[in-house]
Amino acid sequence: MWNRRQFLRMSGGALAAWPGPGSPGCEGSVTLFLGGDVMTGRGIDQVLPHPSSPRLHEAYVGSALDYVELAERAHGRISRPVTFSYVWGDLLSDLERRSPDLRIVNLETSVTTSEEAVPKGINYRMQPANVPCLRAAKIDCCVLANNHVLDWGTPGLRETLETLTGAGIATTGAGRSAEDAGRPAVLDTSGKGRVLVFGFGMPSSGIPHDWAASDTRPGVNLLPDSSPRSVSRAVERMERWRRPGDRIVASIHWGGNWGYDVPRERRELAHRLIEGGVDVVHGHSSHHPQGIEVYHGRLVLYGSGDLLNDYEGISGYEEFRGDLALGYLAALEPSGRLTRLDLLPYRIRRFRLQRAATEDTRWLEDTLDREGKALGTAVELAADGSLTVRWH
Repeated sequence: MWNRRQFLRMSGGALAAWPGPGSPGCEGSVTLFLGGDVMTGRGIDQVLPHPSSPRLHEAYVGSALDYVELAERAHGRISRPVTFSYVWGDLLSDLERRSPDLRIVNLETSVTTSEEAVPKGINYRMQPANVPCLRAAKIDCCVLANNHVLDWGTPGLRETLETLTGAGIATTGAGRSAEDAGRPAVLDTSGKGRVLVFGFGMPSSGIPHDWAASDTRPGVNLLPDSSPRSVSRAVERMERWRRPGDRIVASIHWGGNWGYDVPRERRELAHRLIEGGVDVVHGHSSHHPQGIEVYHGRLVLYGSGDLLNDYEGISGYEEFRGDLALGYLAALEPSGRLTRLDLLPYRIRRFRLQRAATEDTRWLEDTLDREGKALGTAVELAADGSLTVRWH
């Protein structure tokens, strides 16, 4: 049964009061920058000022330097070491111009010197001394509920948490216990209220069940399934933290890496979260952007795509254009309703974000417009080369 707040949110009167998409933000509105998977380990870690040992435990690749060589073969030499800000490229000036209130990403790598590689095929890590790379982009919050945060065991997770905290970057979605992993990142917005970011990981993204945090074991804040019971429990935990005026982001690592299909149970999960009080569902795991939905005025990103990766020069899945990346700028009014959604398009070249060429941006426009039809959204190319999302 819905409570009074949920009823008012879903009532006809509330619906009639919604601003239209793209309308100007009102006083107290907040703009969030949402990025997908940030994979600063492996090849990217090797070009930063303080690389880890390049040794890998993959079936076909024994050194992270091989990923650097692949990228250089594809797009030219990378002068090493690069600066800490190098990998963000054009994104930095775009964010300075747009001035979002908060910057939130899914950090899909461990930040550690641990040598306890978990035997899982692919292990990502970034040297802790390279954490200024994240500071260079002024990242406010790293979501850690994903299938790489424990690649180097619990020592790697502990060091990741300590390193990010020491750098002044909030974390959520993984912790030293179940209680710690389930805590939100509580982000203030200079007089515009708080944003609470809760990180969740799901087995569908490849997170092992035994990575779930417990009372006695560090790990991930695991959402075991999309059943109403599991969602209800998650909503109850989030509601304990809410104060009047708070906006809630549920950042979820779910689903596979490739493909546009959004299963019915995933849509139902997103809808239940919003009906329970969540304002933004920030989904990630897919290596490319997926369709976007606005459900009862609240944003749902089913797949944010990779924001940074070291996949250049690797063949396969070219039809999904994994070399293209998006940054999402979501403007929320004080109630949490979405008033505007702009997308910043990039392509990854030499481990660096470059503004996408017009033809690449058109490809993203056509793809997201196609995938958004069933979700009630459309995408348009703006005069400045960004993309604007419309909804009904």
